[in-house]
Amino acid sequence: MPEALEVSMVASVAGTLEGGRISRARPYRAPHHSASMAALTGGGLKVRPGEVSMAHLGVLFLDELPEFQRAVLDSLRQPLETGEVTVARANAHVTFPARVQLVAAMNPCRCGHLGDPALGCSRAPRCAADYQSKVSGPLLDRIDLHVEVDPVSAADLALPPPAEGSAEVAERVAQARRLQPARLEGTGARTNAELDGDALEAHATPDEAGRKLLMQAAEAMRLSARGYTRVLRVARTIADLGGAREVGRIHVAEALSYRRQAPRA
Repeated sequence: MPEALEVSMVASVAGTLEGGRISRARPYRAPHHSASMAALTGGGLKVRPGEVSMAHLGVLFLDELPEFQRAVLDSLRQPLETGEVTVARANAHVTFPARVQLVAAMNPCRCGHLGDPALGCSRAPRCAADYQSKVSGPLLDRIDLHVEVDPVSAADLALPPPAEGSAEVAERVAQARRLQPARLEGTGARTNAELDGDALEAHATPDEAGRKLLMQAAEAMRLSARGYTRVLRVARTIADLGGAREVGRIHVAEALSYRRQAPRA
């Protein structure tokens, strides 16, 4: 109920609350890549919340990520870190909530055929590095899971469905999600993504083997302090999905595998 009130209050300020009724659905926002900074973070003569606040406690989906203006993307750095966005005007400073799950999609390079010997261009992997560099490093560092998805061929469409379908995965995610508020009661956090400080140390510290692996990887991968913290949060979530009480080496290893890697041919 408290989360539904938060979502409804943002919608009310934006003038999109239908019939004055409390919204019980988590928001989903997918702005076009031509969106301005004001459209994404909020603004206007009479300051209104932007897409990142309209997606509060829901999903903000950015398709064709490098096609957004770089300054517009970088304006998301503060909201992704703090869960709120402050819009400053000459006559007022307004702060809106912006605790979102950011989901972004992009081609590996401009032509989209990186790694395909038949269709890939002759500039690989340089073309991929140039294209992906349109998104700043600090923003990429705030994205916890980087997953490469191979193209789907016609033959793939004829394969039988996977053993675990979307409904089963959704239930497993919901179960892991229900664990977190109970575990974090009294900390001020609602989910693993909000863990910090003493709460992070208390609930996400891995076992000795996991700690050693994380320290080795932190040096080898040159993890930032932010990246180190985010690996712990992801590892805690992976342990929850697997029904494990403690964070182990296997959870840390999987979390590390999702950190961003340099483009390759």
